[in-house]
Amino acid sequence: MLPGEAFQYLASPTGRQNPYPAYAALRSHGPVVRLRPGFYAATGYDAVNALLRDPRLEVRGWPDGAAARLIADSMMKANGPDHARVRRLAADAFSPRGTDRLKEVVTARATALADHLAQIGRDGEAVDLMDEFAYPLTIRIIGTLLGVPAGEHQWLRERAQETTAVLEPFRPDGPATAADRAALELEAYVTELTRLRRTEPGEDLITALVLAHDRDGSELSTRELVVNLVFLLLAGFETSANLLGNSLGALLDHPDLAARLRTDPGLTDRYVEEVSRFDAPLQLTSRWAPEPIEIDGIGSIEKGSHILVLLGAGNHDPAHFTAPDRFDPFRDSQPSLSFGAGAHYCLGSALARTEARLALPLLLERLPVIRRAGTAARRDRLTFRGYANLPVSFRN
Repeated sequence: MLPGEAFQYLASPTGRQNPYPAYAALRSHGPVVRLRPGFYAATGYDAVNALLRDPRLEVRGWPDGAAARLIADSMMKANGPDHARVRRLAADAFSPRGTDRLKEVVTARATALADHLAQIGRDGEAVDLMDEFAYPLTIRIIGTLLGVPAGEHQWLRERAQETTAVLEPFRPDGPATAADRAALELEAYVTELTRLRRTEPGEDLITALVLAHDRDGSELSTRELVVNLVFLLLAGFETSANLLGNSLGALLDHPDLAARLRTDPGLTDRYVEEVSRFDAPLQLTSRWAPEPIEIDGIGSIEKGSHILVLLGAGNHDPAHFTAPDRFDPFRDSQPSLSFGAGAHYCLGSALARTEARLALPLLLERLPVIRRAGTAARRDRLTFRGYANLPVSFRN
């Protein structure tokens, strides 16, 4: 398959459902492929890792539409000192130490949801693990961290999923979309929450960032305050929900491993790391070359070039992982690229891992039997890879 054909396949509905054959086809032409003048795709592990860490490359947003502007104005698309300044203000809450403070909340919520699953599926009815477990768990945790009232979590989930459509590389052009409407609603909602926190402060991230803004405005502008709170909600929810859902799907595909995890929960860390490699919740990101540059092992990149950095492809590079298309939690430990690398390494990675590592063994303990009950559906997304639904039953 020629590079252009592989790329077109990746852009198709079939390719979005299973991008790995397209990644392999692209990689067969080299670790970085020039698809057309000024546009490249990186698929090799070493190339992806190098591009993510290269300080000469930039992340960029685009100005068309409210959802795109929200992302463009956030730390996700900031570079250099601006990115470091904003990220530093939120970093402690998302650090391993910060997420450790949420372990009791994760455990309590996961326990309640597992008991809820057992109740609604007690007569053998099919139950959707995404709607009834993965989504309500992860939106509750990011909501708790930020300080969002629990009664508004479902509303937030719907708007978050609509807004993140703007991060897809293959999206239709046109006037205002559902993503733009959802982004405007989220901005208005978060603006009101920041107003409330000034009179009713709490021990949450919204309060902390409001205080940083109100000190003198030099640490965080009003626009930065709002868009970055929305961004943290979007990123924290999507990444965690997809990692947890993909982990549950892999358990269902490998009942032998589910049985081992039931008897030895200590294997959970290895299992979660392999899921993040094998079926990464975040499949891609992008970099731009503001000037012509030479990159070791890659060659010349012309000024203004856009490089699609395919994290999921790097995670399946046979030059770095033995039998990469085999799910194997017992493979030699190698760091994956699932949460990126370098200055823009995923801020929510520790939170996503904590939720999956706590929730999976708890679910297996409280539900001795879990099996598929119908056909699962993937979301029609490439950037954020996860399930739309994952039906199961809890009876033999």
